[in-house]
Amino acid sequence: MSETKNKRKTRTSVKSKSKRRRREKVRKKKVVRYHKHQLHHINLGMFIFVGIFLYIVLYLSMYFRTTPITGYEVKLGSLAVDTTARGVAVRAEEVYSTTANGYMNYYARESERVANGALVYSIDESGQLSDLLNEANTVSSNFTENDLTELRSEIENYQKNFADSEFSTVYDFKYSLEGLVSRLKNANVMEVLQSLSGNAAVGKSVAMGYSGNSGIVVYGTDGLENLTPDMVTKETFNESDHQRTVYNEQSVVTTGENAYKLITDENWSIVVPFNDAWENELEDGDYVNVRFLKNNLTSWGKMKFLSNEDGKYLQLSFTNSMLTFATDRYIDIELLTNSKTGLKIPNSSIVEKEFYLIPEDYLTKGGDSDSDGFMRETYLENGSKSIEFVEADVYDKEDGNVYIDTAIFNAGDVIVKPDSEETFTVSAKDKLTGVYNMNNGYADFTKIMVLYSNKEYSIVQSGTVYGLRVYDHIVLDGESVNDDDLVFEQVR
Repeated sequence: MSETKNKRKTRTSVKSKSKRRRREKVRKKKVVRYHKHQLHHINLGMFIFVGIFLYIVLYLSMYFRTTPITGYEVKLGSLAVDTTARGVAVRAEEVYSTTANGYMNYYARESERVANGALVYSIDESGQLSDLLNEANTVSSNFTENDLTELRSEIENYQKNFADSEFSTVYDFKYSLEGLVSRLKNANVMEVLQSLSGNAAVGKSVAMGYSGNSGIVVYGTDGLENLTPDMVTKETFNESDHQRTVYNEQSVVTTGENAYKLITDENWSIVVPFNDAWENELEDGDYVNVRFLKNNLTSWGKMKFLSNEDGKYLQLSFTNSMLTFATDRYIDIELLTNSKTGLKIPNSSIVEKEFYLIPEDYLTKGGDSDSDGFMRETYLENGSKSIEFVEADVYDKEDGNVYIDTAIFNAGDVIVKPDSEETFTVSAKDKLTGVYNMNNGYADFTKIMVLYSNKEYSIVQSGTVYGLRVYDHIVLDGESVNDDDLVFEQVR
């Protein structure tokens, strides 16, 4: 019995030891596995951290080496150019003076054509003519429809052109309107004048003024009646020095004063200061469609360029519409030119850059990439002459020459013509107009051909060999970068 118990204890003891060993092995295995897993986790985290750190360092390094630039995306567009101008009217005008003293009465309507020898005015020395007209009650207060139309047109034209800064023109308008009304009335008294022609007393006191030529009658002068297109200067456009003097009904005049003027020719001109922005739009001798802003009517004018020490001017000659503007010296117009379309870029992007001019037949191919370049003479350390290939980008070709960056060569460098012993010494320079392209992350000069400009933008030709393309990105401020600067576009 006792022996059996001992055997059981022995087996139990062996089993317990065996279990303890297994637990220890499991415990040891778990510890080892845990440490291995923790070490692996730490290495991966460090690797990620180091990678992020290196990326930040590299990014900062690139940031400080590059120039943050505001870019502009090139797109097709058109340019709104100011083609409005204020010009001075030049006409064939004759001024006629009074022949007596007294009260002035006008009979021909302003801006109407009168025949040679037609009655234009009368001067009443005693005032008897006015009394007789009133007594006879011949002055009708009823205007015809044509009379009312003329009055309305006069008022509407003044309203369109009125400016607060020129309030003094109100008085000119007042006198002009009063004169128009008086002349409309006096046009109805011709029969009375004829009936009074037999009245000796009245005949002696009234002097009749007859037209000295045929033409358009105007009751006012401004001192520019003898102006010709080649006489126009900046002073001509000083309107305060050339204000119109209006001659009014019933005013007291003396012999020799200006009474009226006649415009004797339908051919007339408008001269405007020349705008340099029109240079590519207009050609001397051509015709341009002109809109008159006073009434929005249009007419074709023949162009002639004028210039003097005072500046450049454009003369527009017309064979019609003169009657409409007979009383106007300064006229607002708009040139209806065809707008230019092309690649639209800001003027702030445009720069000029200097290049070497090298004959095109010295250009050759060479190098591992079969690039354009030149064969330049050089000298080795032992003093012997050698030839080296210098890769060079071509920026433009013109008159048998290519434009090469001045950073490629030094003045005085000698290049050799391919398959020849001819040489050329680099020295001549010229400038190109262009912009800095930033498509590739650095400032790359690109030549442009400006077609049209205003104060803010320019239209440049598209499709040129060395020029811009639609959707290119260029530097907005061309003066802010240099050639080959590393640039990146700021987010706007």
